[in-house]
Amino acid sequence: MNSISLPPNSRLYGLSQIAIRNVVAAAQALELGRVDEADRHIIGLLALYPQHPEVLRLMAGAQNLRGQTQASIATLQRAIALRPDDALYLNTLGSAQIAAFDYDGAIANLRRAVELDPNLAVAWYNLGLVLMRSMRVDESAAALRRAVELKPEESTARVILGDMLRAEGRNDEAIAEYRRVLAQRPEAGMAWWGLADMKTMSLGGADIAQMQAALRRANASEADLVAMGFALAKAFDDEGRYAESLQAIAQANARARQRQRWDAAAHAASVDAVLNAFTPPRDGADAALGAEVIFIVSLPRSGSTLIEQVLASHSRVDGAGELSDLPLVLTEESQRRGQPFPQWVAAAHADDWQRLGKRYLERTARWRARRPRFTDKLPSNWLYIGAIRAMLPGARIVVGRRDPLEACFSCYRQRLANNEYTRTFADLAAYWRDFDRAVKRWRELHPANVYENSYERFVTDPEATIRDLLAFCDLPFEPACLDFHKTERDVHTPSAMQVREPLRRDTARAPRYGALLDPLRVELGLPLFAASTPKD
Repeated sequence: MNSISLPPNSRLYGLSQIAIRNVVAAAQALELGRVDEADRHIIGLLALYPQHPEVLRLMAGAQNLRGQTQASIATLQRAIALRPDDALYLNTLGSAQIAAFDYDGAIANLRRAVELDPNLAVAWYNLGLVLMRSMRVDESAAALRRAVELKPEESTARVILGDMLRAEGRNDEAIAEYRRVLAQRPEAGMAWWGLADMKTMSLGGADIAQMQAALRRANASEADLVAMGFALAKAFDDEGRYAESLQAIAQANARARQRQRWDAAAHAASVDAVLNAFTPPRDGADAALGAEVIFIVSLPRSGSTLIEQVLASHSRVDGAGELSDLPLVLTEESQRRGQPFPQWVAAAHADDWQRLGKRYLERTARWRARRPRFTDKLPSNWLYIGAIRAMLPGARIVVGRRDPLEACFSCYRQRLANNEYTRTFADLAAYWRDFDRAVKRWRELHPANVYENSYERFVTDPEATIRDLLAFCDLPFEPACLDFHKTERDVHTPSAMQVREPLRRDTARAPRYGALLDPLRVELGLPLFAASTPKD
């Protein structure tokens, strides 16, 4: 059990040879996303070395993979106190902060990591990732290119570069980038998903065979296997093999669910707490504050990107995308008060909401540099409509609505990171009910400020829908809004390619699956397929 001779600055200093072997094995398991395997090594290490910084770092990595982000951050802070200038430790903390949606903290720690070790490719990759999620696209691209320069075989960074090419409408270059990754690493799941999610091409029989072979490769990580499962399902769908497609989706979601599970009861309780905190509405900021902002909220895959594209086609509106600023401002206030949201809402006064509204506008000032108004399209902001009305009474709030069966099924078959409620039909239905009752309550409380936009009406009668949308947003009609697919801008969502094409009327997918989706219909309280099918 004696430790081997290592310099004091080594991360493994003070560990025995057996412990070092367990550290290496745990790190390899975490790299592949095999958290149960990693835990078997970490448990023994913790028993002998509970305060060793490298053991704590591995423990934090396992906690992060399980979705225990706050515990992971706390563990990492203990490790960093022992090694304050270790770039790898700061990188791991930044990764955990990304998972916890603390993008400001992640950027600060990852920038510090690359300052300490400019050759740490993984830190450059994580920095690029969080900058992209913060809609700082140019900075993100520079960080990702640096990661690729340092580690040309780094497939995850190359895939995100492909995603950025796709966001810019450079589809052929994006496809070529994904294919280059797969030539080097056939089991790169996100490259397969990047190809599958292209609207200009379909994966054929040869691709299906290659994916099925790659799924059996021993060096495929859990994340690879999940992403390949979704890509395989999309390929089966393109070929009309709907039962096989649904089976592949179910397997991919089940694999993802093994690592993190969504708690439907806890989510429902949190929604109740927020609704109760803002009923009746709070006395808030000055009435005109926030008139520059148009919030777009919805379930994912419910037309929010189309709504934003229409508005961004207007000469007075900039489309900012999925901004994290609103929840981050609320998190800042929670930290300042030492209470989680919405527990502190009852103690907040009008001047507090005024301060928070101004803080949001300070954070988002760059989106008003070119045009006087902008969109904030983070779908999950539906939960915060009460807070938006208190902070920014002048803001418009557009709720994207879609048929619940189509919306839930589209979420189920789309690879949506950090949306764990999409893994089962039961969880999807529970989440939809939370969304539905929350929106109904907000509409009752704020009928003049919350507007519902029907995806189905958008598809069947786009001009009338667009005119009504512009009128609600107090924007004069402009013909460019009808030709929204011609507007050139970067779109970093799964609908990036869809908004560059004219609207199609045949968007309903559930009828193709027929009775195969009856379990989802049951969870949503809808008639079974046979009962809902028109008779001759």
